[in-house]
Amino acid sequence: MIQDVDESLRALVKRDALNGSGVDVAFDAPTREWVAKRNAPVVDMYLYDIREDTSRRQTAWEDVRDETGRVTGRRLPPRRYRLSYLVTAWTQRPEDEHRLLSSMLACFVQNEYMPADLLSGTLEGDETPVLITVALPPEQDRSIADTWSALGGELKPSLDLVVTAPLNVPRTIAAGPPVLEQPRLVILGQENAQAGPKRGKGASAGVARQPAAIATEGSTVPDETVVAGSDAQSGRHIRVRQLPSR
Repeated sequence: MIQDVDESLRALVKRDALNGSGVDVAFDAPTREWVAKRNAPVVDMYLYDIREDTSRRQTAWEDVRDETGRVTGRRLPPRRYRLSYLVTAWTQRPEDEHRLLSSMLACFVQNEYMPADLLSGTLEGDETPVLITVALPPEQDRSIADTWSALGGELKPSLDLVVTAPLNVPRTIAAGPPVLEQPRLVILGQENAQAGPKRGKGASAGVARQPAAIATEGSTVPDETVVAGSDAQSGRHIRVRQLPSR
């Protein structure tokens, strides 16, 4: 997933920020050794932090449907991860670097979501959007100055870019067969209430048994309470109200 985010970012920056110029796009760590080897303008997007966005985590299984809409299985929802990039521009003059950073900032602000036509790899065709945020205050346990100190370089104007991308978990369980028959319920009449249903060897479960007559107020015809299930494991109690014959 990470390499797919890199390629999508490269395509977005080249199309909307660099406008076909000859500025290169790199994802290297901006160390002093790397800077010393650069002899051409370059925009660097260094990935320095990866964290799961726990506020967007979902635990309910999602339905997997075929072309007819029938549920064929269930899968875990994707996890979302925040990829933090340190975006810098490297040229011979600070004015050119600021101009590049301005174009990068405008590019990311205009695209709050990664355009669908620029998604690559596992992100292509995914319904979960890839979110883009830029230049927001860093978290309390993270500082840009500390990042530069860890890289061994001097503090430089930069953009803090965060891309929230989904990671699909390859875990799916098959769904049970679809129910194709209508439910069937057998109700005994009053004349067979005392006898009850016959239960011999091989008798099917789910047949009504042990009906009990319950008188209702204002009616001379009693109701019936039907208990579905088997003798070993009873089912639902169903109350059937009879209308008086006219």
